[in-house]
Amino acid sequence: MSWSTDTLRLFLHVLAAAIWVGGQFVVGGAVPSLRRSHPDAVAVLARTFGRVAWPAYAVLVVTGMWSLGSVDLGATDTGYQVALFAKVLLAVASGAAAAVHQTATRRLGRAVGGAVASLSAVAALLVAVGLDAGL
Repeated sequence: MSWSTDTLRLFLHVLAAAIWVGGQFVVGGAVPSLRRSHPDAVAVLARTFGRVAWPAYAVLVVTGMWSLGSVDLGATDTGYQVALFAKVLLAVASGAAAAVHQTATRRLGRAVGGAVASLSAVAALLVAVGLDAGL
């Protein structure tokens, strides 16, 4: 196996995606139980997750831009370009919705922000896998 900067870039991107996407589902699954048994722990869990998730999101953005720099978009077909645009849009939506979730003062804002953040993150992941598979 030979290592290259492409390997490093892809590894960092996938690792960051695992943290960002997977972490949202782990936290989302833990919150209902914590809310019932240790209500004060929910805020601690949210802050702790944020200290890991936001740097992972930053790595996603940086490695995503790095990846864009290595693609000759003029040599790709329209379907690829549309899918790539959708992936970027979904990734931005996930970050924006997570920020809304984190800063919302009402329960509805937190719920909608969290749901949109998670769903758009999963959709971005699905589109990314499709792009990589050449679909």
